[in-house]
Amino acid sequence: MSKENLINLRNYLYGTLDADDMLWLADELKRRVQKKENIKPYTREELYAMIEESERQYANGEYFSTEEVLSE
Repeated sequence: MSKENLINLRNYLYGTLDADDMLWLADELKRRVQKKENIKPYTREELYAMIEESERQYANGEYFSTEEVLSE
């Protein structure tokens, strides 16, 4: 990910998370790096396949509305 994209992501998070959420996220990210987990980004093909599957599910009515999710 480019530095510009990372800065945009950081700025988005600043605008949406409160201080407690930011501290939690920082701890989670730090923990993952310390474990040295190999984080492999998705390929373009994998992303397109996920989008196609989501569109198929939506077309077949295999989804929940926001209201249904929130009521659970």
